[in-house]
Amino acid sequence: MIAAAETQAVATLNLDSADDPEIWVDPNDSRRALIYATDKKAGLYVYDIDGKQKQFLPVGPMNNVDLRSGLKIAGLPDTVIAASDRVKGGAALFTLDTAALQTAPWGFVAIPASEAYGFCMGLTRDNRLSLIMVGKDGDVTQSVLTVENGLPKATVVRQFAVGSQSEGCVADDVSGRLYIAEENVALWQYGLDPASGNARTAVESLPSQKLVADIEGLTLLREGAKTYLIASSQGDSAFAVWRVEGATPVYQGRFSVYPGNGIDAVTGTDGVAALGGAVGPYANGVVVMQDDSDTDGETPATTRQRQNFKIVDWNSIKAALKIE
Repeated sequence: MIAAAETQAVATLNLDSADDPEIWVDPNDSRRALIYATDKKAGLYVYDIDGKQKQFLPVGPMNNVDLRSGLKIAGLPDTVIAASDRVKGGAALFTLDTAALQTAPWGFVAIPASEAYGFCMGLTRDNRLSLIMVGKDGDVTQSVLTVENGLPKATVVRQFAVGSQSEGCVADDVSGRLYIAEENVALWQYGLDPASGNARTAVESLPSQKLVADIEGLTLLREGAKTYLIASSQGDSAFAVWRVEGATPVYQGRFSVYPGNGIDAVTGTDGVAALGGAVGPYANGVVVMQDDSDTDGETPATTRQRQNFKIVDWNSIKAALKIE
């Protein structure tokens, strides 16, 4: 399939810099949507749904980003955006002024990890907001976010080891599941509840025809009662899709993004984000993924150039995979 749009490239030229996106949409007006995206050398970008840069927050090297909105937790803002900071060793937090669509730094929380690498957020069934840090060595720390004197505070509630280098993670607030990508080994399913400890099952183990190492970004897309898990297969610049609302994952197929619409292909893909429902011009949802070599038009590249994020209509993915 081909991308519908793409973001402006991150400003860190000729370096491994663009990494992980996340998507926000106004629940009262789906035309108002934002894409958050990290630059591992410089900070956090904010784009509109057409890919035009709206803000850049020069907060230093951010690795993975996630958000939760519509929160109803005492002391916490309605919307919390957070990103892993490999230099400081924790998570940088941001708030969103939804009227002005302006994002501002809120604070920083230290989270113990071998190196702050992968990151995601999750709402547990007792309505606590979790920050989940995946250390580069495969160690995981889950903390609960609260507020103290107006600033964010993280309290560790669980730590466990995945086994080797890991990064991508995503939490399913509805099912209470946590998915983590152990890059060269497997895509794992854990419980989001801290009491579940380190118990896990494999969604897919390597070597596999569905995923080629490294397994990178993970995201969920909810469409009515259906929930889809999308995993980035960096080794062959593709994405694998499962239905995961049931007792066991059901494989749906895999896809790649090819040149078209004047936009180059997605190669060496890293982070990926998805959101179901109406998002700007996308009636049923959108998927955004990192492209490690953003070239002019549809021209292929033999060397890495700028990096950016491609925007793909979920309807196009469903049509290609014959998902009904």
